Amino acid sequence: MMRMAATSLIGIFLSGAVAAQSMVAPDRPFSAGLPLGVFADGKFQAISSNVKVYGGFNFAESCSYDAARGLIIVPSRGAAQHEVPNDGYVSLINHDGSVHTAKWIGSTRDGLTLNNPLGGEIHNGIYYLADIDGGLKQGEPTVGVIRKFDLKSGAPMGEIKSTARPLLNDLAIAKDGTIYATQTGVGGDKPDPSTWKIFKYSPTGTESLLVAGAPLFQPNGIAMDNDGNIVVVNIGTNDVLTYSPDGKLLKTEKAVQAGNDGIVIVPDGTKYVSSVRQGAISRIRPGQAADTIAMNVPAAASMCLDSGANQLVIPLNPNNAIALISLK
Repeated sequence: MMRMAATSLIGIFLSGAVAAQSMVAPDRPFSAGLPLGVFADGKFQAISSNVKVYGGFNFAESCSYDAARGLIIVPSRGAAQHEVPNDGYVSLINHDGSVHTAKWIGSTRDGLTLNNPLGGEIHNGIYYLADIDGGLKQGEPTVGVIRKFDLKSGAPMGEIKSTARPLLNDLAIAKDGTIYATQTGVGGDKPDPSTWKIFKYSPTGTESLLVAGAPLFQPNGIAMDNDGNIVVVNIGTNDVLTYSPDGKLLKTEKAVQAGNDGIVIVPDGTKYVSSVRQGAISRIRPGQAADTIAMNVPAAASMCLDSGANQLVIPLNPNNAIALISLK
């Protein structure tokens, strides 16, 4: 009897809530969601037909390829730090986009801190992730930190403290273990070039500043080229900048669009660049102008090369998905 009464009360409450909602006039007419794509010049444009998209993530920002296991590593933010602290996790994905392990890192929080994972990189059996500390309340400051995980077990292996504020965005690691990381900084209506930085971390974790200011313009994705130089893409321009390990600008190339996030460099020197703001996937062959291999990929973030399947893997941020583009 008690259970039936409670059930009846719940039903009355829910039906009353639904009735109250139905009485509220909507601010604007209902509209269904659109297929994946972007708005350009006020017009919706669908994603290229050669782009395959798979879901199952929660604000994935980057990916890395574990060649030893033949699996794609994709970190997700989970809930925002001020909503649910320490909610980040890392998934393992098969070549076809299906899930191998939903929460490889993050199935438990025992000994784990992973707040808002961004760019990641694998080096010498260690998986490095740019993360943040702080931000436990809305508007509270954050600071960048690099967390390390054992590539086989996923176990935490310590961290490298950073002075980057509010965060480090992406990582690239040289053969000797030196880490290069971007601080995207302030753009918008009041751009602040002093916040556009590339940091350098020695193999022992000592931080130094490699480059700051123009021609960086909100640097985002970063990668090592085949000659051991550092290649970085901007959000604020379509520049693709190559720096020497001592910070000298060696080359400036142009992606098709600005607003860039991801950078992948394949063995023949071809660069692929993803525009998180405008949706193009640019291809820059050595000595040639950029062309595109896909368009209108929404929120195309920090991509990686799945060399086992010869495809680009592109996290799609708020779309909670990854896109696959074959390079065959």
